[in-house]
Amino acid sequence: MVAFAQHKIPNEIASEAKIALSHYPELARTPIEFKFKKHIKKSTMQAQPKFLSVFKSKKNRAYKILISEKIKIVDSVYYTKDMPSEIMIGWLGHELGHVIDFEQRSGLNLIGFGISYLTSKKYIRGAERRADSYAVAHGMETYILATKEFILEKAGLSQKYVDRIKNLYLSPEEIMLLVEERDMVTED
Repeated sequence: MVAFAQHKIPNEIASEAKIALSHYPELARTPIEFKFKKHIKKSTMQAQPKFLSVFKSKKNRAYKILISEKIKIVDSVYYTKDMPSEIMIGWLGHELGHVIDFEQRSGLNLIGFGISYLTSKKYIRGAERRADSYAVAHGMETYILATKEFILEKAGLSQKYVDRIKNLYLSPEEIMLLVEERDMVTED
């Protein structure tokens, strides 16, 4: 385990996590623990506030990013730590987008977020698209697009999983539109 200021990161993904975190300077002092987990239902990674920190002020919250140890792709099992760096950085960047979203919410709003996320597919879609949008706004589009390409075209994931990703997350075309909009604003 490597610790960078407020961040606890497994050695296997330390370089990728540092790159993803470098895109989010506002999280430099935010306690975030990256942690491998045997299995995460319906997901590869999951960002969430640490339980008791929901009741603390925004500036005193801590977060964890759970990372599934392995992914089953068709008939093969791949260990997440062995994913190509660019893909891992994109996944972590997306999860850090969730942390940015959480940072803006009150404790009560976070509890509502959790309940809505568990009960509403429409709410999940909005949350996942916001996380992608935050990642793009933080200059991570290359990594996010590489991750999407891997999931949608190269990984050999089940059609059901691919369809779920297409439905819930921004498409590559939507990401490029966000990049164009962001770049137009920075040119002004």
